[in-house]
This record gives sequence, structure tokens and C-alpha cells, in this order.
Amino acid sequence: MLPIVALVGRPNVGKSTLFNRLTRSRDALVAEYAGLTRDRKYGEVRHDERRFMIVDTGGISGEEQGIDNEMAEQSRLAMAEADLVLFMVDARDGPLPADFQIAQHLRKSSKDTVLVVNKVDIMDENLAVAPFHEFGMDEVQPLSAEHGRGIREVLDLICEHLPAPDNDEEAQGATGVKIAVVGRPNVGKSTLINRMLGEDRVVVFDEPGTTRDSIYIPYERNGVPYTLIDTAGVRRRKNVKLTVEKFSIVKTLQAIDDANVVILVIDAREGVVDQDLHLLGQVLHSGRALVLAVNKWDGLEADHRDRVKVELERRLRFIDFADFHFISALHGSGVGNLYSSIERANRAATETLSTSQLTRILEDAVREHQPPLVRGRRIKMRYAHLGGHNPPVVVIHGNQVDEVPAHYTKYLEKTFRRVLQLHGTPLKIEFKGGENPFAGKKNTLTRRQIAKKKRLMSHVKKR
Repeated sequence: MLPIVALVGRPNVGKSTLFNRLTRSRDALVAEYAGLTRDRKYGEVRHDERRFMIVDTGGISGEEQGIDNEMAEQSRLAMAEADLVLFMVDARDGPLPADFQIAQHLRKSSKDTVLVVNKVDIMDENLAVAPFHEFGMDEVQPLSAEHGRGIREVLDLICEHLPAPDNDEEAQGATGVKIAVVGRPNVGKSTLINRMLGEDRVVVFDEPGTTRDSIYIPYERNGVPYTLIDTAGVRRRKNVKLTVEKFSIVKTLQAIDDANVVILVIDAREGVVDQDLHLLGQVLHSGRALVLAVNKWDGLEADHRDRVKVELERRLRFIDFADFHFISALHGSGVGNLYSSIERANRAATETLSTSQLTRILEDAVREHQPPLVRGRRIKMRYAHLGGHNPPVVVIHGNQVDEVPAHYTKYLEKTFRRVLQLHGTPLKIEFKGGENPFAGKKNTLTRRQIAKKKRLMSHVKKR
């Protein structure tokens, strides 16, 4: 499970700029969901083989009449749920009442916090941070998010404070294929989980605060072990406050990252909506194997079913590798068929493929449809090997491969998928160009070679 870091502070102190720096994104919109606070952003950060999720919360202006006011509830909840809080202040403005308000709340909560003093571009760092020591924070780091100054130091501090990887006892106790059931609120996720378990297991956890974290539920079916990951939004709608529902998306993203296979549940009566597509995009970005369950199929008229199928085919054409199942979680129809797709998708995502097998497929693909010319020279692809699992990564070596156009990459992806019969999993193609073994080396000729070169040059001059 990826640790969570919450980025909090007043408006306009540079939170979004720091977010972009940490996530290495331009627009800071890594995952965007309908109904969320407008300036709420989520992203994954990688640093020195460590990974964590960062949440950019809305600014707290100090006009909300207290940290627990409804307008500040999102930021307060982010602080409570996070493993670490990055509290950002503005060095140019100095400490303001809203800063003191946030600092007081963090001290009372005993939340692990790093204070980052932004906008120290042309200021002496010691003078810039001095006024903020009265906040009583143990860790104070100056930086300039706009110019990238101090970013690595901030990342190092974050990694020092985060829990060690794989310290989740529940996750470590998971057995078999890990299946995350995700989807919008009220599409039938909890009903589907109970149906797959064969009991009302989820209701046991239907208490405030318990399902904000993803819950691992090991079980067996026909002697085969599985682990269902109950995502944060699984609680009954009447027990879910709006603010909790919004923040629970972070937990859902964690569940997707930790799963082997993701079941995306779609409400057949509402069809595919934008929030479904955003969540689907996150699954594809993570590279997880995918199965789609179109729920509440029972009771629909024949013409309604036809319209839904046409819409699914039109809007979800880009995931033609995934299996679709039309189910009724409430009555159980079609739920058992999910397991064959789960097993097939997991098998495809983790299959071991030999270099010779992948190279043969590459040679056949190139023979059938050659890559384009680049500046009069044909792109050459020599061999391919497996570079990773879940999703499968095919690494292709050759010359000028950094010039391969997107349409040819798509052609190769479809060819590998078709020949290998990979169902239910994304496939990634990576290219690696040939390196000149003499690149960057100095001309270190021996004395004999130098003398021979001089004799040849003198012979040429005489002629």
C-alpha cells in the first residue's frame, strides 16, 4: 500500500507548484474525478526506489471560523488520514494568522509533519525560516518550488518519515490473486463483494472510520485462494459523509496499485459516465489486469440493454482486451463467470515469455509491416525480451527506435497481444536504442599507431 502525504497550507503559497515538481507533471491533474473539490489533486511520486501518494488539498484561508468548519473539512480530513503532512508557508509573507491556525491543529493532532518554507528564491535561507520556528515544528525545510531549489531535500525528508515498504500486515497476509473491486458510489460494489464471498461480510465493517482504509478479505473458492480488497467507498451510502467519500478516492487508488486484478463495476441503468472513465484511466495507468462488471442488468428492457451495449462498445473501444460481464450482484446472475476472466487476466499479466518467442513475433510483425523511414534510413528492430510483469512489458532493441511513431507502436502492441493471446491485461512496449561502445571515450592511440598514421600521411603528401 502506498503511503499518503497530504500537502496543506493557505491559498497561493505554492502548493500546486510543489505538487507538479514532486509528481513531475505539468498540469497537476493526475487523476480528476467529477464532484471533487475543484483544486483537489492526486498523484504518485517516485524517489530513490520509494513510492508514495501525494494529495494537494484546497487552501485554508483562515476565514472558515476554525479548522473544523465545513469549508476546511477536506483539508482537515486529509491531515487526519495521511501518513505525513507537508505544511507549506510563504517566506515572503511571513507567519500569518491562518498559518498559526493550521500549525495549532497539527500540534494538537500530533501528526507527523514537515514544515516547508516556500519562495526563498533570493532570500537567505536562515533568515527566511527563522520567523516560522515559533510554530514548534521539528523539521523545517526551505525551498523554491518554482525554481526547483530544495526539492530533493524535501523528498529525502519525506522518505525518512514514511513507514517502511510492505509494512501492512493485512496486505502481507493476503493469499492468492488480489482482486480490487472499484467503482462509483452506489453501483453495487458492496453487494458484489458479499455475493463473491457468499456472506454479508462487508456489513461487519460498516462503521464510521473503518472502511476509509482498504480492507483485505482472504477467502477460498473451490479450493483456490483469493483476496478481495474492499475499497474505501464500499460502505452504505447513508453512512458516508460527502467529505469522507471524496477523500476515499485516495484509498481506492491505493487498492488499484496493490491489486493483481481490478473489477470495475459500472451501473447498467446509468451507463458509462465521465467518472467511470476517469477511474478506468487510473486502472490503465497503473497497468493492472482488468475485468468489467456491468451491474444491475436484471430488470432492464431489451431495448435498454441494446442501447447500453452500443454505448459500451462506442465509449470503451480502447479496452477491447478486457472481458465484459453483465451481472446482477443482488440476485447473483453472472457473478460466477467473473472468476474465469479473473484467472485468465491474472495469468496473462504474469506469464513468463522467452526472448526467442518475443523476437520471433517481432520479426514476423516487421516482415508483415516494416517500420517507417526516418531521414532516409529504415528503423531497425533487432530483438525483444520481457521487461516486467503486471502489466507485461516488451522491451524492443534496435537502431533509431526513439523515432518509432505512435501508430507503429500500437501496431506492435496489438500484434503481440494477438499472437500471445493476452486477455484482460494492458501491454506496454518500450524501446531501447543501440549504444556506441566508443561514445564518450577519448582517442587513446598507441605510439606505434601514431607513427604509422604519420607515415601514411607523409606518403599521401608525397603523392
